[in-house]
Parts: sequence; structure tokens; C-alpha cells
Amino acid sequence: MDSVNEKTHQNQDMEVNFEQELEKYLNFDAEEIQDGSIIKGRVVKITPEFVLVDVNYKSEGQIPISEFLDVDGKLVVKEGDEIEVFLIRKNDLEGTIHLSYDRARKLHILDHLEQVMNNNENVRGKIVKRIKGGYQVDLGGLIAFLPGSHVDLRPVPDMNALVGKSFDFKILKINRRRSNVIISRRVLLEEEREAARQKLLSSLSEGDVVKGKVKNITDYGVFIDLGGLDGLLHITDMSWKRIKHPQKMVSLGEELELKVLSFDKENQKVSLGLKQLHPDPWENIEDKYPLGKKIEGKVTSLTDYGAFVELEDGVEGLVHISEMSWTRKLKHPSQMVKEGDVVEVVVLDIDKDKKRLSLGMKQVKPNPWDIVAEKYVEGTIIEAPIKNITEFGLFIGIEEGIDGLIHVSDISWTKKIRHPGDIYKPGDIIQAKVLTVDKENQKFTLGIKQLTEDPWLKVPEKYPPGTTVSGTITNITEFGLFVEVEEGIEGLVHISEMGMKKIKNPKEVFKEGEQVTAKVINTSAEERRLGLSIKKYQEELEKKQLEEQKNKQKNAGGSNLGEILRQKLEENEQKS
Repeated sequence: MDSVNEKTHQNQDMEVNFEQELEKYLNFDAEEIQDGSIIKGRVVKITPEFVLVDVNYKSEGQIPISEFLDVDGKLVVKEGDEIEVFLIRKNDLEGTIHLSYDRARKLHILDHLEQVMNNNENVRGKIVKRIKGGYQVDLGGLIAFLPGSHVDLRPVPDMNALVGKSFDFKILKINRRRSNVIISRRVLLEEEREAARQKLLSSLSEGDVVKGKVKNITDYGVFIDLGGLDGLLHITDMSWKRIKHPQKMVSLGEELELKVLSFDKENQKVSLGLKQLHPDPWENIEDKYPLGKKIEGKVTSLTDYGAFVELEDGVEGLVHISEMSWTRKLKHPSQMVKEGDVVEVVVLDIDKDKKRLSLGMKQVKPNPWDIVAEKYVEGTIIEAPIKNITEFGLFIGIEEGIDGLIHVSDISWTKKIRHPGDIYKPGDIIQAKVLTVDKENQKFTLGIKQLTEDPWLKVPEKYPPGTTVSGTITNITEFGLFVEVEEGIEGLVHISEMGMKKIKNPKEVFKEGEQVTAKVINTSAEERRLGLSIKKYQEELEKKQLEEQKNKQKNAGGSNLGEILRQKLEENEQKS
């Protein structure tokens, strides 16, 4: 019985719907709506592919469901909603109708945008996608094109970073037939910039503290966007301390607070300062760093002539290479310090006007040469190791950083030393006598031979003129023979004193190593000279021989005296 009643109700509903549809078809006035017009309708059904809309026509229009999805893909209508749609075309004979929800919505938006453009107003939009040549911007349901050149006043470093952000735009062009809209953000920014520039020009003055963004960084300074007007922040006005490059202090886009140093309104040039917002650290420099004060600082840079040391922000001093060590002769400051080192220095001189500070590192400790001069007076005998050997002498370690020199001429009174390395080697412990300590010129000299008495001082007493000596020929020259009479004591036999006969070439008569006997003819301890004569010795010997023969003849009765004299005369003639 229930199933019968249910079927009866269904039949009645079908009859009612049929009657309604028939009435709508019969009563429809085709003149009421035209192709290309916007009409009202009601959503009657939503399927996975279409939305059916009743516009009081013979049949419902099927609109693709994609026209009802927002940018996030969500459905924006539900069954029963009254909406406006665009009538693309209708076929009265067939009773079909083609509608578009999207085109109706766009036409409404285009109407609004045209009004905005005509009134020179701005429109709010969200950048939704980056495309070739620019961006797609959602203007509340209509996608407009934003050219890349109209995004900003300057090129954007990261184009993708703007996607998802909302801005105000100016409408440049609208094509209703294609539903195309071209917009610009740059035009709006230019208008704002010009307004801000005019405001700045009328109010800006020297001494003002302003805010601006870093627009460009160069080697010599930074260009600052003050909002409509650019100003230059020179590198010398960035900090009281020295900086190598502006990018060490600021970065692009950074907002800074600055002071207006000068303003040329006519040429629209602004000079800005950053360091002027802080007190000049050189203002009371003499009070903070009096002469002789010891203070720690940081090495900021090295040059060939010294190291720059920062005592505080904006206060830097120079340690000249000559003020780094009392004892070391440096070729470059890097032999003592490197950048970043914290060192202790002493203030030597201040030039406030030129902002120059002279510092010293060696003055932190006493001058070791003062100590050495007191400790090693002339004549002091010391015992120390040989540190280095050169052809001109020996270097002896005295104190840390101080070496003494024993010149090759001060090693021996008598020996001729060609190279000290022939006798000594590094590390040998030797004794020497202090000769001089010159702290002004930083020279310390010693001598080994001075430990003993000069043997030449006794030569005049030991070898007075007329003394007969024997020795070995050590050297033969064109002008004479050098003869060693004892170790280290040599005499000279001049060529004129080599014999009773005249000698033209000594090397034809004598040879090195040969033993000779001679008479001392002169001596000088001061000039270290010992003059010898073989000739004088031969003459004395001959005279002695003659006397001996005379004595023999005399004892023999003198009978052979005439014969002896005759023979002697013949010998002399032969010699000459």
C-alpha cells in the first residue's frame, strides 16, 4: 500500500515539473535577452564537470566548472546561488543556450577597472605568477599583465621573490575584446618619488638628520635614496676610522640614518655623512693618549714602512718599521706582526690637526743597548758562542738580539787569516775582549788578539839594527823577499839588499821556503816593520873572512900577504 502511495506522489511531482517547464517554454520572450548581454540566473545543479544555471530559458545552460574555481582551486558557488552570467549565444529553434560565468565576472571587473583608469586611481593586486617578460597579477578575479620593466624603479635582483606579494598598481591599457589589462607599479612609484622629491627640495637643509636606503655602492662612496632624491655618502664620511671599501660597512637596500652635510638645491645635489652622527674621537686625543702612554691596539694593515694600529674606532696610529725593535734590522713589518695581532704600543707623537699618531713597539721594553753599554764596559773579557761566520769576521752572541763582531783583523796579531772559517766553526765557545760599545749606531766590537800583548812591541828590543837573523822566505815579489824570523814576525829584504851582486829578478835567485840569513837594518813597532839586508850580512861575513886571513898571514910571517891581496882583487873583479 505504501509503495503505491509513493509512486502516486512521484507521478504528481513529474506532472507539476512538466507543467512548469511547459509554462516557461510557452511564456519565454526571446526579445528579453540578447547575445552578448549579462543576465541573471540560478545555480540548479553542480556536477564534477559542469554547473547548470537556470536563466528562465527553455533549457538550463551548462557552464564548465573551471569557471567557478578560484586561484586556489576552490568552488565559489553552491546550488541555489543567484549569479550573473554572460549570454554567448542562444538557439531558439533548438532551445539551447550557451553561458559563461567567467566572462560576466570579467566584464564587471573591466567596467570597474575602466572607471579606475579614467579617474587616474590605483588598483590593488596580488602577483600570482612569474611569466616570460613579467608577471601575472590577480586584480580580484581578473589576471592582468605586469611587464618586468614596470615592476620597480630599479632592476629587481630576485624576480621570484615578488610572487605572492600584493601592491598598488596603475592601469596602463585595457582591451575589452580580449579582456587584457596591462598594469604598472613603476609609474606609481615614479609619481610617489616625484611628490617626495618636491617635498624634500622644499624642506631639506644642511644639518638635518634624514633616513635613506642604500641604492648603489661604488669604490668612492654610497648613493642613498632619500625618497625622491639621491644623496652621496662619500667613503671618507662613512666612519672616523679608515675603511678599504664602502661595502665593508653597508649593503644594498640597507636603511641608514644620516646627516646632511651640504645641499645644492639648484643642482639637486646632497652630500651626506654617517660618521658625523657620532663624536669625533680625535677631539680630546691628547687627554686620552698622552705622550709616553702604553696602550694595547689591533694591527689593521701593513705597509713597507710600518704597521697601522687601531687604538679605538676612528683612532689609528702608525708604528714605523724603525720603531718596532731595538735590535732587529727589519726588511718588512711582517717579520714582527701580522694583521689582527693585538700589540702593546707607546704613544710617541700626536698631530691632532692632521690626525696622525706616531706609535712605538720597541719603547714598551727598555733599550737592551743601554743595558749592554753598562754591563760590558771597554776591556771586559767575555766568553760566548760563535753564532755566525763571514769572510770579514765572527759574530758572537752577547744578549738576546745583540751580537758582537770580531773582525778578521782582530783575531791574531801576527797570522794572516784568509777566512775565519778556516779556524773556527759556529757554536765554538771563545774568549774575547770588548773593544767598543756604540749604542747610538748599535755596534758591538770585540777582539781575540787583544787578550795577549802585541808581539811587535818587543821587536825593536829583540831585533835592534845590526842583529843577525835567520828565517824562511814566505813570499817573493818584484821589490823584495818576505822572511819570517819567528812565528808571525816577518821582515822585508828589499831588492837592493839581496846581495853584493845586483839582482834583476829575485825569483831567479831565491825560492819560497828557502832559509836565508840577514842583518837587521831598521825596526818600527808602530809601523810593524822589520827591515833586513842579506847584502850587509855578506859584507860583514867577507870582512870577517879577510881579517881572519890577515891574522893567519901575520902569524905566518907575512910572506904570502901579497899573494892573498892579489887573489882577493881578482875575485872582486869577477863578481862585478
